[in-house]
This record gives sequence, C-alpha cells and structure tokens, in this order.
Amino acid sequence: MVRSQIPWRGPGDDRPSLPLPPGPMPLWRDGGLRKRWRYVGFYGESLMLCAARAEVGPLGQSFWALWDREQGRELAHTALRPGSREVVLDGSRLLIDGPGLHADLRLGEAAPIESICPSGDGGGWGWTRKRAGIPIEGVVETPGRRTDVAGLGVDDESAGYQARHTSWLWSAGVGTAADGRALAWNLVEGINDPPTRSERAVWVDGVPHEPAPVSFDGLASIRFAAGSRLAFQEGAERARDDNFLLVRSTYRHRFGTFTGALDGIELTSGQGVMESHSALW
Repeated sequence: MVRSQIPWRGPGDDRPSLPLPPGPMPLWRDGGLRKRWRYVGFYGESLMLCAARAEVGPLGQSFWALWDREQGRELAHTALRPGSREVVLDGSRLLIDGPGLHADLRLGEAAPIESICPSGDGGGWGWTRKRAGIPIEGVVETPGRRTDVAGLGVDDESAGYQARHTSWLWSAGVGTAADGRALAWNLVEGINDPPTRSERAVWVDGVPHEPAPVSFDGLASIRFAAGSRLAFQEGAERARDDNFLLVRSTYRHRFGTFTGALDGIELTSGQGVMESHSALW
C-alpha cells in the first residue's frame, strides 16, 4: 500500500487504488485482519433505534438497541450466531426481527462524506463513508405497541485493516439550530481523525463541512477548536464486553439529547448518540 495516498477525503475521482467497498477485500492484508461494519441509527424525539452488523476477520455479530422515550422502555439484543438474519441491512432497507422487536425501515438520501486514514504505525488503514441527517421512515413493533416512525438518522459504513489495538470516542446526531437550519454531525477522536481529510463532518441544511479536530470529555461533552461545547444528557445505554481471546472489545453506546453549540452553531434541539469503543482485533 502506498501510504502517501492517504489520508484522503471524498467523494471524488481521485479515490486511492486500494481494496475498498463495494469491491472485494482480502481477509488478511498488511499484517492485519479485515474489519468491516455498517451501523444505522434513527434519532427521533420520542424513539431512538440503532442496528449494526460487524465482522472482524471470520468472526461476526449483529446487534440492535431501542429506547422508547414515551414508554420508558429500553430493549437490546446481540446475535453471535453465524448467518443470523436478526439484522438485515440491504441497501436502503433495514429489517430487524429480534426478541421483542420487529422493525422495517427505509433510508432516504443525504450527501455523503468518505475518508481513508492511516491506522497505527504499520501499514494499517481504515475507510469510512458517513451520511448524517438522512430521512428514515417505517414501522417499529414491540409487544403491545406499533409505531410509525419518520425522522432523521445516520448511516455509517466502515471497513479496513485498522491497528491491532484501536480505541475511539464517537458521536452522531441530528438537531435544529437556533436560526432554524437543519443540523447533523459525525464527530470522532481516536480513529480516522487526522488534522484534515478526516471523517469529522457537520451537515448544515444537508451540506457537509469538515470541522477542526475535536476533544471528547469522556461521554459527557465534545469541545470544538474555537471554544464551543456540545453537552450530552444520557438516556439509555447499550454496554457489552467481549473476550474471544485473540479478539477483545469494550463497548459503550448511549442514546441521549444534546445542548450547547455545534462548531459554533447554537442548538435548540439535538438527539443522537455518544459511543466509546476499545478493541483488540
């Protein structure tokens, strides 16, 4: 791999000549296992829902989590069974058929950002394509309750040969500015976060721009280079610790609401997630 090709940010015609989605990616490259995942989150004012499928080499899992704010209900499940169809992510459609939850959601369009960044001191690298503020609509069913949902969320597609030990803090969300503009964001510290050409992005009325590097105060807040602060109020958490000997993971994913300013833009409302993940993979 030619490390001089990255970091790179797109989309664009100058995409580096690397094994990248949607093309084939070998299971092993440059001394590292292939990792890939897709995560979709719906961040409504009364209901939040996420689902993902992830692979580390030959190992895979899927999971989902729901926070029904009106009912005060939290549900979550992880499937480790090979070939599980509990979570199906097929293009613009998300299907969940799990214990206590059935969901059928359709994803709309939003301007994407794409980033490829080095990972670690060796030849590792990671690719990601993010869309935040995408329209999502469909049906969510829990025992005794059927809800038609329509709102906004995020679609995260990632893959690569990241460093053996990778740790990061991440946030994604949607909201409204004090002047009425639609806002969405994807912010990170620890992965795909060089000073420029990173995966950091703020969408204002659907148009993304890259903010300067941010700093996370754990999962409590995010500080921007110019001094503004986005504060987080936790509502529900999905927590999981896995130890498969050669692969280990500590994961915290929290739904909640945001106040303050997004890269200097004052919020009147904001909802989404904060996440921490430390992986030996």
